[in-house]
Amino acid sequence: MAEKKEKQLSGPQKAAVVMLALGEQVAAQVLKQLKSDEIKKLGLEMSNLRNIDAMTTETVLREFTEQFGDESAIRIPGDEFFRKVLPSALGTDKASEVFKSIEKEKEKIPFKNLRDLDPRVIANFLKAEHPQTIALVLVHLGEDKAAEILGYLPEALQFEVITRITSMETVPTEIVREVDEALEQELVSMGGELQQMLGGVQKAAEILNRCDRKTSDRVLQALEETDTELAEKVRKLMFVFEDLVAIPDQGIRELLKEVDNKDLVIALKTASDELKAKIFKNLSKRAAQMLEEDLAVLGPVRLSEVEEAQQKILQVARRLEKEGKIVLAGGEGGDAFV
Repeated sequence: MAEKKEKQLSGPQKAAVVMLALGEQVAAQVLKQLKSDEIKKLGLEMSNLRNIDAMTTETVLREFTEQFGDESAIRIPGDEFFRKVLPSALGTDKASEVFKSIEKEKEKIPFKNLRDLDPRVIANFLKAEHPQTIALVLVHLGEDKAAEILGYLPEALQFEVITRITSMETVPTEIVREVDEALEQELVSMGGELQQMLGGVQKAAEILNRCDRKTSDRVLQALEETDTELAEKVRKLMFVFEDLVAIPDQGIRELLKEVDNKDLVIALKTASDELKAKIFKNLSKRAAQMLEEDLAVLGPVRLSEVEEAQQKILQVARRLEKEGKIVLAGGEGGDAFV
């Protein structure tokens, strides 16, 4: 991870520093001129400030006004300051509501600032980080986002990251927070004791499930060359489009109710005869006939489009499984149903 030098602050953080430097009476007057959402945002930043050094304070105040000395360093906790100021600005009841809202906001979602960025941007941002750091970030961003990011990482790094995820089980909350804050500071310059269950072979399989075929095949091949047993564990937990053939007929019918017919036609372009037969079997005679006709007249389709359609159907299947309507079998054997 890049070494942190001078502390970089965002706009709201700078505003919070200025408010703390102004003192309680002046800050209260300023807050009266702000809207509720502005007060909430500013209050959240003030609550998170601790021991801002003199150099940072001076730099911020120089931007805001003419010149302040080193003695303007802030050592009063921002949370304590804000709690003193706000009641005089808004009144006790309204201030209490703002405090409650801020407390909810402070229950920070790890790596929140990365979630809305383009996967290419995130991959480019993370590629210089240690594989363990990248693995920690990916397991917090959700399988779909993680899969996209993984696809944009260098090939050798893809393997390293997935390997780290398979062996990751518990990470102290404080470590997650420290990594998050460090990455947030890096973003600005170009956001405990309890432990969380993260990563593991299951998580790695879920991420690879959502990768494009080329990426998942390449990573699995690299895993097999290094650790055959681990690769087998990951593969057994993966569920690919062809595995739909293992779903009982009742589950297939439930799935077909939710699937867009256009996606189904394209997805079946590369499907095995066995899977096609399974689908036709669970459609009405008329619907099966129409599907066969659509497949017969379907022209050349890009492989990426076929895989995209298959992924859409798999996403529906996973949702139905979460809802308890169907049961998905593992991709490489194991007990599928009870």
